[in-house]
Amino acid sequence: MIHLRNVRFKYKSQYILNGLDLSVAPGDRIGLVGPNGSGKTTLCQIIMGLLPPESGNIEIFGKARVEEQDFQEIRGRIGFLFQDADDQLFCPTVMEDVAFGPLNMGKSPTEAKRIVTSTLASLNLNGFEERITYQLSGGEKRLVSLATVLAMEPDMLILDEPTSGLDEETTERIIHILNESHLTFILISHDREFLERTTNKILKIKNGIIYEAL
Repeated sequence: MIHLRNVRFKYKSQYILNGLDLSVAPGDRIGLVGPNGSGKTTLCQIIMGLLPPESGNIEIFGKARVEEQDFQEIRGRIGFLFQDADDQLFCPTVMEDVAFGPLNMGKSPTEAKRIVTSTLASLNLNGFEERITYQLSGGEKRLVSLATVLAMEPDMLILDEPTSGLDEETTERIIHILNESHLTFILISHDREFLERTTNKILKIKNGIIYEAL
């Protein structure tokens, strides 16, 4: 599904990614760890075409991805959860935010509303449809952000710190959702227990390249 070869990216004069290789096959459930500033979020933004690498090859769903138009196709197929919920939510109400993706993918208003209701229910957010987004708590925003991703019914997920700011009960709910799904995913998290319960492989970014974590 994803194949990166010799990817390099630097901030100013320092390489964050330095010859990084990564392959993600269907069914992979990858946990991605590493210290702050090691390049975890940068890597995921490169996969989504939000940051251009200095060099390297990016192949996603069997096609080389180079130009912006190459990445537009995959953004409906890979659900990307930003680290900061405020970067993901931009509509006045929860209903509008969660329906935005399905509507832009050609769903009818009736079908989009059904998807919103079902997705919110799966996250125990029943009745949130008319809530004002900016008035939500940090944890609620996190869950609504996840709902916007799941509502697009993607082929794959990339989730950046999906349990950040969530209580134990809600974290358990997300673990259940991930374990019950049949999706391939990459999870960035500092919570090793969460990764051990949801992934089948944990990788670590160090010195700009990826190692299999022990």
